[in-house]
Amino acid sequence: MAPGRGDTDLLLFQIAETLGSKGYTTCGTVQINTERGGGPCDMDVKVLPAGPILRISQDLGRASKGCRLDPESLEAAVGLVTAQLVTGADVLIINKFGKHEADGRGFRSAIADAISRNIPVLVGLNALNMDAFREFVGPEAIQLEPCEKVILEWLEASLSSAKQVA
Repeated sequence: MAPGRGDTDLLLFQIAETLGSKGYTTCGTVQINTERGGGPCDMDVKVLPAGPILRISQDLGRASKGCRLDPESLEAAVGLVTAQLVTGADVLIINKFGKHEADGRGFRSAIADAISRNIPVLVGLNALNMDAFREFVGPEAIQLEPCEKVILEWLEASLSSAKQVA
C-alpha cells in the first residue's frame, strides 16, 4: 500500500521490471494508468511478463461516479494469468486486491494457487479491502513498506526459502 494515487501501480510496475531484468519469471498483472485531459484516467493492465496489455476501465462519461472497471476484461486478464501460473513462475504480482477479489472473484484463485505452490505473492491493496484480504489470506500476510528496496529484499528472501523447500 503506497500513499499516493497511482503510487502502488508505479511501484509494482518497477518491481516487475527489476525482477525481469534479474532473470526471474514474473507472472500476474501490473496496472498502467493513462491520464485523459480532465476526466478519469484509463486503466490498463499488462499481463506479465510480456503482455498483452488489456484495458480494464470503461468510459462511462465525465459525470459518472460509478465503478469504471470492465469485469469482462479483468476476467480475461485472470484467465491469462492463471494459464501462465500453471507453466511456472518465480513470483506472482497482482496489481490490486480489489472489490472483485473481496467479493470472491477476480484473482483470488490465482493467489490461492500460487500460495499452494509456494510461489511468493506480491499484491497491491487499499484500505477499503484490507479486512477482506486478511480474511482471505490469513495471518501469514506481511504488509511491506512501499519501497522497492524493501520489497525486493523480501522477495529474494522468499524465493531463496521457496527453493530450499522444493
